[in-house]
Amino acid sequence: MFKLLVVWGLNAVALMAVTYLVPGIHVANFKAALVAALVIGLVNVLIKPLLVILTLPITLLTLGLFILVINGLLFWAVGNYLQGFSVSSILIGVIGALVYSVISGVLSAIVLDDKD
Repeated sequence: MFKLLVVWGLNAVALMAVTYLVPGIHVANFKAALVAALVIGLVNVLIKPLLVILTLPITLLTLGLFILVINGLLFWAVGNYLQGFSVSSILIGVIGALVYSVISGVLSAIVLDDKD
């Protein structure tokens, strides 16, 4: 349970970092980043698998690159849904989702010990 809370906090920190690195993405405060990180995680767990299955032919034709579009679309959708977190366009969403996943992965690799 503690590890889940740590990952949630790291994702919120990663989202705050994305706002400084990608123009067009704005987070009002850390509380909004926590809520956005939670919603992004839930969307990735609940909605993304369905979209990946539905777009499997396009994903196969593009050799998997269409998943970047799906990630960006979901990132943009969460930004339009939540107050305190905004993403200006789908292209910014694709870039933001890519930067967010890289920063989140690096932070998780540094902070968490995978031997558990």
